[in-house]
Amino acid sequence: MLSTTKQITKLKQSLKGIKVLDLTHMLAGPYATMVLADLGAEVVKIEQPKIGDITRNLLKDDPKYSHDGIGAYHLTLARNKKSVELDLKSDEGKNLFLKLAEVADVVVDNFSQGVTKRLGIDHDSLTKVNSKIITCSIRGFGDTEINRPAYDNIVQGYSGAMSITGTDKNNPVKSGIPIADLGAGLYAIIGILSAIRSREIYDYGEHVDISMFDTQVSLLTYMATMHFLSGEDPDPIGNQHMNHAPFNLYKTQDNFIQLAVVAENFWPSLIEAMELQHLDTQQNKNRKGRLENREIIDAALQEKFSTNTTEYWIDLLQKHRVPCGPINNFSETFQDEDLLKRNMIVDLLQDSGETVKVPGNPVKISNHDESFVRAPKLGEHTDEIIKRWLNRLESDQD
Repeated sequence: MLSTTKQITKLKQSLKGIKVLDLTHMLAGPYATMVLADLGAEVVKIEQPKIGDITRNLLKDDPKYSHDGIGAYHLTLARNKKSVELDLKSDEGKNLFLKLAEVADVVVDNFSQGVTKRLGIDHDSLTKVNSKIITCSIRGFGDTEINRPAYDNIVQGYSGAMSITGTDKNNPVKSGIPIADLGAGLYAIIGILSAIRSREIYDYGEHVDISMFDTQVSLLTYMATMHFLSGEDPDPIGNQHMNHAPFNLYKTQDNFIQLAVVAENFWPSLIEAMELQHLDTQQNKNRKGRLENREIIDAALQEKFSTNTTEYWIDLLQKHRVPCGPINNFSETFQDEDLLKRNMIVDLLQDSGETVKVPGNPVKISNHDESFVRAPKLGEHTDEIIKRWLNRLESDQD
């Protein structure tokens, strides 16, 4: 595994020099700012004195999911960030925040609707001290939302995504990962980077309005278009695919295997590899016919797959260039050679001298370096940031 704890004297990173004030909490916002920090932005978490971001306390007392009193959420999401304690509800705290915003590039929040305006730190207020400031708000239903709860599973339900997840319409299932939160975080990054580019062209800042609901609907892509064309509501089909067959999960002698026959030339290769010539009928030579005969095909494949191990079948099918793969658990995934070669498991050096493993940054840019620093203690960088950022401001005004 590549080492990530060594000190690199000259880092070349895409967002070096970009200053971000991070007002986010929980997952969608912290994930977005984590990626920005991974890419070199100086991300400063603005945290309530003595309390901090709610994720500081999540799992901190769980011996399985914490290290030195720091839970898995904060260990992961706050890496590469700095922490400043600031009470935005006090006049002193708000005034200090406005001074920081004067030299910042981006302010990110995922407060409920109306909070930033009540605090006097919304985009219109911040442009009075910095016309080039870029603000990004991540909300359940955007800046135009009606007052609805907006946790990940609730948004998945509103979006229609849960209605097509699972094995039947009577038992809807949410995604195993919090896709509404993470999807919103990723779109927030796209919006922020677009606004940074726009500022280079037009010389003023803009507000990025991200709705978790919007992002989930966007991810419906062609399935939404199919609905508009047909007027029909699709049902969940488990591990099958509405447009391809065979495309399913099968039990092997010791585990599972997945197939994805999405191109016509994969079908004869599958037949040859598994010696299932009786399925190679004229009707099954095209996708439409295979969809009509999906149950027969799946049953024959299941019977065949049950006669040997997952490793055996993957080796055989990959030699015939048939798309297939296992169902890894986390332990198996984190031993994948390609994952390790790409520095996707990194070690965060803690104050104790021990390291904690976390997922790396998937954005790989040629000739750029990666560096990962532990999550900050609450208020650890308050004096440093105020002195460095605001001294620069005073120098600019002299």
